[in-house]
Amino acid sequence: MAMSTMLYREHDALQQPALAHVPTPLTSPVNSSTPETYPQHSTSRHLSPLQYFKNWFTMASPLSSDIPKPFGSTEKLARDVTRAFTMPVPAFADLGKAANDLINKDFYHTSQATLDVKLKAPNGTNVTVKGKQGFDGVTSGSIEGKHTLKPQGTHSRWTTASLLDTKVELAEAIAPGVKVDLQNLWNPSKANSAAQKINLAFKNPNVHSRAFINYAQANGNIDAVVDVVAGHEGFLVGGEAAYDVQKAAITRYGLGLAYATPAYTASLHGMQNLSIIAASYYQKVNTSVEVGAKAGYDVQAQKASGLELASKYKLDPLSFAKVKVNDRGIAALAYSTKLNAGTTIGLGLSLDTQKLNEAGHKIGTSLTFEG
Repeated sequence: MAMSTMLYREHDALQQPALAHVPTPLTSPVNSSTPETYPQHSTSRHLSPLQYFKNWFTMASPLSSDIPKPFGSTEKLARDVTRAFTMPVPAFADLGKAANDLINKDFYHTSQATLDVKLKAPNGTNVTVKGKQGFDGVTSGSIEGKHTLKPQGTHSRWTTASLLDTKVELAEAIAPGVKVDLQNLWNPSKANSAAQKINLAFKNPNVHSRAFINYAQANGNIDAVVDVVAGHEGFLVGGEAAYDVQKAAITRYGLGLAYATPAYTASLHGMQNLSIIAASYYQKVNTSVEVGAKAGYDVQAQKASGLELASKYKLDPLSFAKVKVNDRGIAALAYSTKLNAGTTIGLGLSLDTQKLNEAGHKIGTSLTFEG
């Protein structure tokens, strides 16, 4: 009797794990609004050694889709793809902007010294004073003021060449996505030097188009440049054309293709009536490193027209260093650091690596004040 009672109790214990195997809802670590269920393997004291081993043996395979994925793997990739699909469509001239900025901007060897002063008044007026001295000893400068009355804005600039540039911007004033700029250029020291420009732009999530209409008072000529870019899920295609009213002819045209994501951008341009083909590539390797390249090919001459490689390294939140080299052996180095909240200094160096022992190397500095 004692033996049969013990076997009967063990049989009862074998029946209880069926309740412990009932799935309980758990919240997905990725989306809390989508509950998922995972098998719960109880280690209750009611389990016999045989049933405990059976539960572990029958657990889901590591390859099973029921096992929750680590946060930040496929979900991060999905977010990056979604961001690429929602990136704004750039203007035609900006299809390769990321690579062009990396290669051309923030290199300070192009002038001996550059000074920028940027001031912002309490009423929203921005004043910018710029000056630079070239290696030929010529000093140039400009003063620019901008005041915004939403959605309108006024913009005036006066240079040391006696050129007065006045612009009135109307954003969203006519229709959603439409921007109109009325611009007047005038040199008081020269007769009939005035020129008027009307710049039109239309932008929505899939199209970015622009039109520039220029009128020269000296000869009464009117010319226009029109460009348009269409985009879908990161793929971009665009073109531009210039038209001369007096000649009644298209003076130039170009085409462009690009694919852009938050991490990298690749573009291909056909410029100057498709006589020059330019390709560029930009990649943000991580939060500190960026790399880019640009190459050109002359279709008529059937030879390469240039190659440039550049990289940027962020040393800390306030400083960065840049380097670039081209196919002619010219290397450029740049360093920029923010000394305080309103002062930034930049140092630049250009070297001809094929003639290191000769003159021709350039050193430049840049100083920026903001307040």
